[in-house]
Amino acid sequence: MNDFTNAVEVRGLTKQFGKFTAVNGIHFTIPKGEIFGLLGPNGAGKTTTIRMLCGLMLPDGGSASVLGYDVARRPEEIKKRIGYMSQKFSLYNDLTVLENINFYAAIYSVPEKGRAARVMQLIEMSGLKGFERELTRTLSGAWRQRLALACAIVHNPPMLFLDEATAGVDPVSRREFWDLIYSMASEGVSVLATTHYMDEADYCNMIGMMYQGELVALSSPDEIKDDLPGVLVQADCDRPVEAAELLQTLPEIRGISVHGAQLHVTLNDAREMSQLETALKRAGLELRSVEIIQPSLEDAFIAMVEQRRAQSENQSSSD
Repeated sequence: MNDFTNAVEVRGLTKQFGKFTAVNGIHFTIPKGEIFGLLGPNGAGKTTTIRMLCGLMLPDGGSASVLGYDVARRPEEIKKRIGYMSQKFSLYNDLTVLENINFYAAIYSVPEKGRAARVMQLIEMSGLKGFERELTRTLSGAWRQRLALACAIVHNPPMLFLDEATAGVDPVSRREFWDLIYSMASEGVSVLATTHYMDEADYCNMIGMMYQGELVALSSPDEIKDDLPGVLVQADCDRPVEAAELLQTLPEIRGISVHGAQLHVTLNDAREMSQLETALKRAGLELRSVEIIQPSLEDAFIAMVEQRRAQSENQSSSD
């Protein structure tokens, strides 16, 4: 068994496609038994990062190790020891639930002596008992997801990679899925999950927020929310899009985003709420309520993206 302190160690990892830099010198570690979330919009570099860590793609710069094995020099050793599940995990629709799990058990060379017991253990754990003889194509999206997880961990991997694994599944099923992941982590399995669902980050011990190939934040979910500069205010008003366009012109506004009929507005100071109210009333916009709220991860991420965009624009104008 390879000795390692952290399940994953990433040091300056970089990947380029021609002149485009998909991943730009990122650093992070994942201790044994912890859940690490990699968040960001589509195109941020999350999937490229996970493919390098799974040994499916060679990095162009920096280094990384998974379970003590270097991703560039020992990718085959990594592939044998990890579980990998994505939104497009390959299940065989013409096989039953039981046949799919048995197939992956054979692929991963699970010893035949204990294979039947392991398969039944997974069926119990994933809540698939009673569905063993069901054809996979007849399963709902949530049940297919549970089956995909069972197939991905049939060989008892100490490290699990989840790449947008909950995309397209309803919120209740996503929560139940994460309960399964929590249970695995409590038994010492390390997890790296990429997602664009900000609410899923609260399930993680540590999260890295990615934007345009870079890690713009690396901390616990609570620390990232607490570090949001300024004061976040929720304003309930009519014509929120028009209100947002108006407020963006005010110097007191650090950032603004529309959430249905409500606005999330970041001010420099709570005392500036009166200027916000005055500006909306002068424009003939009805303000039904305004209150200071606790930032969400989505609020924090939007603020970080806006800050990066402003920095890029200032740099471009100075050049």
